[in-house]
Amino acid sequence: MTQSANVQEPPEFSLVLGGPLFQLFRKVRLSGAALEWICRRVAIIAIIAIIAWFPLLLLSAVGGNSLGSGLKIPFLHDIEAQVRFLFVLPLLIAAERTIDTRLSGVARRFLEQGVVAPADRAKFEKAVASVARVRDSMALEAVLLVLVYSLGLWVWRSQVALGAATWYATPQGADLHLTASGWWYAFISIPFFQFIQLRWYARIFVWFRFLWSVSRLNLRIAPSHPDRAGGIGFVGRSAQAFMPILLAQGAHFSALLASQILFNGQHLLSYKMEITAIVAFFVLLFLGPLCMFSMQLSAAKRNGLREFGLLANRYVCDFEDKWLRGCAPKGEALVGTADIQSLADLGNSYAIVQEMRVTPFRSKDAVQLAIVIAAPVAPLLLTMIPLEAMVDYLLKTIF
Repeated sequence: MTQSANVQEPPEFSLVLGGPLFQLFRKVRLSGAALEWICRRVAIIAIIAIIAWFPLLLLSAVGGNSLGSGLKIPFLHDIEAQVRFLFVLPLLIAAERTIDTRLSGVARRFLEQGVVAPADRAKFEKAVASVARVRDSMALEAVLLVLVYSLGLWVWRSQVALGAATWYATPQGADLHLTASGWWYAFISIPFFQFIQLRWYARIFVWFRFLWSVSRLNLRIAPSHPDRAGGIGFVGRSAQAFMPILLAQGAHFSALLASQILFNGQHLLSYKMEITAIVAFFVLLFLGPLCMFSMQLSAAKRNGLREFGLLANRYVCDFEDKWLRGCAPKGEALVGTADIQSLADLGNSYAIVQEMRVTPFRSKDAVQLAIVIAAPVAPLLLTMIPLEAMVDYLLKTIF
């Protein structure tokens, strides 16, 4: 009875409900303890977008750079800035509740489905507690702040900022002279965006660290489980929880490409290797660590094939002796017997073990993630084929 109660009440797991920024939102009553105040969550998104984007609009308008002539990129023409602060940043904030709900459900299922044996429950709870400690760490978010104001600013100035007259800077020799809006952009908007983004990467690392701790336990993997993953197929599907993050990364990457294509005269096809590399990187980032379960899955499959093979061999020998060699009891008819159906069921069970994957995810999961990452790049096809021509080709194809 006690064991059953423990299974029904797994420890609380959350990647999101903690940390200095989360506690700040709670103190100013912009967030509930479980992100349950939807209207206030919308208010957070609006406030963050206003802090990161509206001063840029205001300062660039005052400086004549919002639609200014003579600039390579006026503010309202800067696709990268608009996508970054009006789509990607709100999406990263809005995704918290959805991702947290799905991942906490995955963590609970380890106990609810009996994958973690009762003897290892204490180790499992220790792994959950470790997640909470890292999540709540003030030092972690302090390190992220240091990173965005050091490495982050250097990467932006050296790799991202265009060396031409834009709304945020004008080139002076080898240096960039920031405008008033550029100062806000470089020291408020960009660092805040990078902080939110890096905080998600830290959470993803904590999530995989938790899964690694669980993968070291003596898991109860069932080779004949119909999910073809020993009963832990739900772990593979956990990668789908991060689809909003992948969509945000894909949109940000697409906006960077758009700036290069529209303002630097580049061609979309010249970035085909970069697009392929980005898609492959993020698919591997979210699915590769799940291979930490492969050793246990592979061992369970080998044991399952051996055990089911022995069972099948005994059953087939008894079946042949009974029905092919005349050992059936007198008067027992073959028609209507359950022996043949049992033989078929045993064959199906053995086939499931044979088809068992040694990774908790499917190839379909990798394809879905790749589509989500690559989808924001699709509108850039319009830089190669005019919309009118594309519609014309489509109409000719249909009719």
